Amino acid sequence: MAARSLRRLGALLPAGGKAGTGSLYFRGSPCAFSTAAQQRSTGDECGPEDPSDEPKHSLSDCALEHKAIKLEEQVRDLTERYRKALADSENVRRRTQKFVEDAKLFGIQSFCRDLVEVADILEKTAESAAGQAEPSDPNPTLKKIYEGLSLIEAKLQSVFAKHGLQKMNPVGGRYDPYDHEIICHVPAEGMQPGTVALVTQDGYKLHGRTIRHALVGVAVEAQE
Repeated sequence: MAARSLRRLGALLPAGGKAGTGSLYFRGSPCAFSTAAQQRSTGDECGPEDPSDEPKHSLSDCALEHKAIKLEEQVRDLTERYRKALADSENVRRRTQKFVEDAKLFGIQSFCRDLVEVADILEKTAESAAGQAEPSDPNPTLKKIYEGLSLIEAKLQSVFAKHGLQKMNPVGGRYDPYDHEIICHVPAEGMQPGTVALVTQDGYKLHGRTIRHALVGVAVEAQE
């Protein structure tokens, strides 16, 4: 009975099928299937995913994190540059505005320097006319000239003040090298040493800026 079954199985096998893939053969012992190796190899191919994929994902995450950090640094750097540029532009705007304002205020500085010399001449002329007009023998013509010169001088000083030009009055004040120029020293009689005792030429300021120094004599202690 067993021999007959084996013959039937042999008839179903293809000729020379011992070495073929997926073939069955018998050597007088229980049958061995060559397809087992193929199944094992197929099982290996269809097994779990390659564990090497996990390091690849880790490397990709690290690269993205590094790139994000680098972008954040660039953003901070650009923000800082923008703030500096904004501050610089604001400083330039303020300096330009200050320059324009100074140009408006001090644009007439040279003209004022020339004009105060005219004021000096006018003042000296008025003082000379006042000295020649004696009270005992008043001269009507000379008196009118003096009065006219005084009015002109007062009007000129009013115009000076209107445009920010002011005469200094340093007598009795402390000597200031930014406003005064020493031309002589005088004994300190009833004055503190270092104070201005006399003025030979008036000084002027334009909007608080000295445009002409006052020529002064400074009091010093008398030497015995």
